[in-house]
Amino acid sequence: KVQLVESGGGSVQAGGSLRLSCAAFGDTRYIYSENCLAWFRQAPGREREAVAALYTGGRSTYYTDSVKQRFTISRDTANTVELQMNRLLPEDSAVYYCATDSKFFSCTEEGAKRPESFPFWGQGTQVNVSS
Repeated sequence: KVQLVESGGGSVQAGGSLRLSCAAFGDTRYIYSENCLAWFRQAPGREREAVAALYTGGRSTYYTDSVKQRFTISRDTANTVELQMNRLLPEDSAVYYCATDSKFFSCTEEGAKRPESFPFWGQGTQVNVSS
């Protein structure tokens, strides 16, 4: 079993930046093997959507169109994934979750649209962007 713990959320004005971090604990065989590390977000009344995903084996990445050129996903250490968010917009306000899955497919555009495929999730961290 894997536990994910997010940190780094908060409040910022539009145009500002935040950096989210997600640390994985638990089954080291899962954490240190190739896997898909992803960030999702969910705003009130909206479905959970994938923001960015990184497959550690092939270093491939996915970004949803609305965050391209503004957000960057990276693997800081073997068990930590970060999301650098720049030029934030009010519509970026949401609870942000990190998730992980062993399948490469989960890091593709099609796979990232299936959050139910990710077996491990963090508790979420709130991001508020004011105009």
